[in-house]
Amino acid sequence: MQINTSRFGQVEIDDLRVITFSKGILGFPSFKRYALLETGEGSTFWWLQSLEAPELAFVVTDPSLFIPTYRVPIKPEEIGELGLSTLERAQVFVIVNKRDRLLTGNLQGPLVINCENRQGVQLVLSDRRFTTRVPLLEISAPVQAMSA
Repeated sequence: MQINTSRFGQVEIDDLRVITFSKGILGFPSFKRYALLETGEGSTFWWLQSLEAPELAFVVTDPSLFIPTYRVPIKPEEIGELGLSTLERAQVFVIVNKRDRLLTGNLQGPLVINCENRQGVQLVLSDRRFTTRVPLLEISAPVQAMSA
């Protein structure tokens, strides 16, 4: 299927790659269908692009790439809601934000996606070890060209 995006223009998306968040994403409950778009080959960041609103997209990443000890304490009813048999059949992402030269991840509101049926949910964790702005990566300052 062809989708329109405000960042990438028209993009071809395989129907089998559509992810459905039946409750939407926090702040955007009426937008339920998304697709992951790669930002570049081998990149650790993706765009979670709404299929219903071209201007709605979130930068996401796998939090375990930056915080290997991060684990999502998912409840049995949430596992059932996603149609998961075990959490190992899911992919976890966090929404990334940029503050100055720092990329932060919302580890308190992870996105959990069933890899088999492509159903997703955004959890709201009460565990205060992690916040909505956990530092992930500092962006280096741009190199200034020097004249002779």
